[in-house]
Amino acid sequence: QVQLVESGGGLVQAGGSLRLSCAASGSISSINVMGWYRQAPGKQRELVAAIISGGNTNYADSVKGRFTISRDNAKSTVYLQMNSLKPEDTAVYYCNLVATLTGYTYWGQGTQVTVSS
Repeated sequence: QVQLVESGGGLVQAGGSLRLSCAASGSISSINVMGWYRQAPGKQRELVAAIISGGNTNYADSVKGRFTISRDNAKSTVYLQMNSLKPEDTAVYYCNLVATLTGYTYWGQGTQVTVSS
């Protein structure tokens, strides 16, 4: 079993920055994809950014150039640096881990990010 614990959400003014962290623990496959999804009220959960264990990244078009995903494999932790935040970035952000070889998918409990205008 894998547990994901997020931290770093909060309230920030438009144009500000936040850094989210997600620490994974448990039986973690060394080959995996970690990412961040978000879900705003009344909307579907959407991918924000993902990073594979080798370091390749993928971003939603809406956050390219503003958000940066990174990971520390030694700490089994993934980060999301969010700059130039906009009110439309307001959502609950969820950490996600997919064990590539088995397809098992794990989710964190979510952390609220609120951007005021």
